[in-house]
Amino acid sequence: MSTELIKVTINGNEYQTEKGARLIDVCREHDHNVPSFCYYSDLALQASCRTCLVRIEKMPKLQTSCTVTCTDGMIVTTESDEIEKARRGMVEFLLANHPLDCPVCDRGGECELQEMVFDWGGLEERFSERKNYAPEKFLSPMIGNDPQRCILCKRCTRVCDEWMGEDAIEAGGRGAHTVIGTYGGWLNCSQCGNCIEVCPTGTLLDATYRHQARPWELEQTVSTCTFCSDGCQVSLGSRAGEVMRSVARDRYVDGINGEFLCIKGRFGHPFINDEQRLRTPLIRYRKGGKLIPATWDQAFEFAANRLKEVADKHGAESVGIVGSPRITNEANYALLKFAKELVGTPNYGATDAFSLVPFFENLSAPLATHKDIRRAQTIILIGGEPEELQPLTGKQIRQAVRNGGAKLIIVNSTPIRLNQAASQFLHINPNTEDAFVLALTDESQAASSMKTLGIEAEQFDAVRKLINDTEGTCIVMFGGELSHAAQVALTGLPAMMAGESRKFLFHPLPIYNNSVGVHDLGLMSGELSARDMVAVAGEGLHAMYVAGSFLPEHLQGQEERLAQLELLIVQELFETETTKYADVVFPAASFAEVDGTFTNNDGLVQRVRQSIAPVHQSRADWMITAGLAKTLGMDFDFQMSASAVFRELAERIPAYNGLRYPQLKDESKPVQVKHQISERRDTSNDMQTLRERVSQMKPDGEKIMTTPNVGHELFKPGTLTSKVPQIHLLAAGNPKPETVLISPLYQITIDSSLRRDEAIAAD
Repeated sequence: MSTELIKVTINGNEYQTEKGARLIDVCREHDHNVPSFCYYSDLALQASCRTCLVRIEKMPKLQTSCTVTCTDGMIVTTESDEIEKARRGMVEFLLANHPLDCPVCDRGGECELQEMVFDWGGLEERFSERKNYAPEKFLSPMIGNDPQRCILCKRCTRVCDEWMGEDAIEAGGRGAHTVIGTYGGWLNCSQCGNCIEVCPTGTLLDATYRHQARPWELEQTVSTCTFCSDGCQVSLGSRAGEVMRSVARDRYVDGINGEFLCIKGRFGHPFINDEQRLRTPLIRYRKGGKLIPATWDQAFEFAANRLKEVADKHGAESVGIVGSPRITNEANYALLKFAKELVGTPNYGATDAFSLVPFFENLSAPLATHKDIRRAQTIILIGGEPEELQPLTGKQIRQAVRNGGAKLIIVNSTPIRLNQAASQFLHINPNTEDAFVLALTDESQAASSMKTLGIEAEQFDAVRKLINDTEGTCIVMFGGELSHAAQVALTGLPAMMAGESRKFLFHPLPIYNNSVGVHDLGLMSGELSARDMVAVAGEGLHAMYVAGSFLPEHLQGQEERLAQLELLIVQELFETETTKYADVVFPAASFAEVDGTFTNNDGLVQRVRQSIAPVHQSRADWMITAGLAKTLGMDFDFQMSASAVFRELAERIPAYNGLRYPQLKDESKPVQVKHQISERRDTSNDMQTLRERVSQMKPDGEKIMTTPNVGHELFKPGTLTSKVPQIHLLAAGNPKPETVLISPLYQITIDSSLRRDEAIAAD
């Protein structure tokens, strides 16, 4: 769109707007309501519902405002008897086969068609013919379908294509018999449910929530998703202390993700009210004994006394404090304060999948937001798999390529699904991502790196040319495959390749919802990492205080080392492999039960808001840490307020200086933290380390030629997602039930005989 300003007159009022702006958007921006069903911002135009008709001077007929771009001097009328008659006629057609079942429709109270009819009132129904009828059915374990309610706006088919790149759902049939469905009658896709979200009627339904509550019964709370580092904004609908659903519906929330959510963000909330949640503090009075329920005072007293004993006996450095990238900034800050100011130990860390400390210490360009990704000219993706691990990032990449004409360069050892959108795909040998970074940042090493990478020099030259030809924004993304030295080398790319017409932005792809936050706080900069702490448990370390649980890769079969600790304190939601060896277990509150903040991979600080009271006897993580500190004799003076914790955090952490909760209240205008852009320093040692590392690389066997199945990461049952029964069906291959008229959960038994490969083979 041009930045040239033009004048447009709407209903007698003159406005300035950008040349080429969509007329329907301009009308709505200036409070001239224009109804529509099929129009959806940033999607391909459909112009099928015809309800956005307006009169444009010098045009012979009414025009669909969703297909008209503004020109200078355009005179538009959005309200007149002629326009109302035309719109009423179109709505009458939409109702020709639509059932009058609002009282029993799950969308009742949120249905755009219902609202339009109510707004106008007095619509006559002149079609006396028998309506088309079809029973409700299931399209997948997650998605229900009532085909008779469909008005064929095709929003669902467009988001499935443009947002997800899956084309799993499409229109079939002709004329009045056109229906929305899928080949074979069963959806084998990522089950994101975005088709449900954008559906303006009750045609597509949340099969995990249907018939449980009505929208007006729910209290809506805007919060931030807890499942990946993208930081999608959600609205949690709760009733009587139970979270009933999670949506991104635009009437409740206007976040960086619009109405987009992935399967975890939309359907992964049942863990909040799961019966297996820890209910009370637990104490193991002797090694090998059982965990016994206790009061909070008893648990604090027991943990404090034992912690004092260990510190007095072995010294403060014998205590390890472990935070988590899955809890709030406030909770992690309290743990850091506990480690530094109370215990005085240098051994603190976080259970993140990989460290970004070298990257942030040498940051040479700002972090890219998801809006930057959507408007980028070139995107370089090194490793990672955002369509499975950071779905919003994957969606923005697809739209940048398809709708924005961006060039996508993918460097990966696996032909991931995003390759379909790539301009250049470097199919490298496994575990050689470092060699690509070296070739890109050190031209003298480019030729020798080609054999290690397993690609032709011409392919690499084409990538370099594509970057050099970029005019605009070039975004560099990378996953956990890069070593510390490679991260440092990559930060030198802007200084080498930026130009007057080209700027670089970075977008790391950490795994967890607050991975960037734990790095910002410095929790990843302790002397021992979480993995190292496990390795020296019982030797160098004699006590550990852990928020959350260790990752399987941190334990790596060394769980028994935790049993050698004299004291292990854990605060968790559920019993895990870590709590199995704990001496004290504190029941922690979930993200839906606390106030706080997460920092996403854009560097945006976003609010987490309490939707329901903490279940059972659980408490917010930062409250647990502050309570234990008080028992040990130090008052953190947090005044039982998350905002007080954040205020102190913002005063002490440079990147957060000046921030307060009131500045974060508007999710449509998120605040990016002020990460320090480092001056280019001597990185010769890191480059030498990288050269040595690459020189020792021996490509591991043959290249991976198979594209992973959709959902191979999304459908993995984890500690939280395993509480969703449908996830187990999806993980087993999403087998099609005998009949789609009954929920699959009532037809398919989840047992050891249900396997993904068998299910796919039988499909």
